[in-house]
Amino acid sequence: MTDFDPANFASVDPKQFAQLVKSTPDDKIAEVMSGDARGKILSEVFGRMPSLFRADRAGSTNAVIHWNITGRPDGGTDTYEVVIDNGTCRVSETPEHDPKLALTMGPVEFLKIVSGSANPVMMFMTGKLKAKGDLGLAANIANLFDIPKA
Repeated sequence: MTDFDPANFASVDPKQFAQLVKSTPDDKIAEVMSGDARGKILSEVFGRMPSLFRADRAGSTNAVIHWNITGRPDGGTDTYEVVIDNGTCRVSETPEHDPKLALTMGPVEFLKIVSGSANPVMMFMTGKLKAKGDLGLAANIANLFDIPKA
């Protein structure tokens, strides 16, 4: 699969998804993420997080992380809540807790981060990723998930 087509995402494994994001131009990702498919893509990505969670690496980590993805077609932001608690990972589209860490980024940056196609530290340094709260946790997020490398 070489076309960034949201209709196929459910059948794409994480490694294929990572390759797809890496090989798709940013403007094409931005176009898809500003349309009707945005919700489906975000739901698919966040829906996979619990299965990619590495409880063996989490140790005693207990945290609430809010992922704020800007650039919604109506100008708003989608916020997903990831709760890491006693070796488990839960995701909700409706934030209910105060976050220990809040991450804010555009949709292209989000997909590049979760697919391992971008360096989150460099994105933070260049202002493409904003982190508020526990920056130590922010630096450790990639270790808590089995993120494929494209």
